Amino acid sequence: MLQPRKTKYRKQQKGKMKGNANRGNQLAFGSFGIKSLEFAWITGRQIEAARQAVTRHMKREGQLWIKIFPDKPVTKKPAEVRMGKGKGAPEYFVARVNPGRILFEAEGVPLEVAKEALRLAAQKLPVLTKFIVRRDYVE
Repeated sequence: MLQPRKTKYRKQQKGKMKGNANRGNQLAFGSFGIKSLEFAWITGRQIEAARQAVTRHMKREGQLWIKIFPDKPVTKKPAEVRMGKGKGAPEYFVARVNPGRILFEAEGVPLEVAKEALRLAAQKLPVLTKFIVRRDYVE
């Protein structure tokens, strides 16, 4: 499961999600990708589930790039605990995703295979996504 080895601070505030992605919004490595169309927190488990779906469908051919990393800790208090007494302990890590952010990129497989593999990945994620192809891609 993806998570940082070490963080400067154990806990973070929630923060606000606004605006479109300014970084990571264009294909950098592969010819195919999926792009987020909405705001979300994507957990390390969801990213791993999507990665497994893609690699299984591509039969470990080609290459896959994961363009997001869960670096934001989410805290949770135990069940049935009274109010107060501070913030809970970190439970898991999430990646913040804005509209326009590329989540996964693929290369080295035919268009149909990549399209289906990334569709399967998109089903594992809590955001609406769009399949995109590099402008200068030629089959």
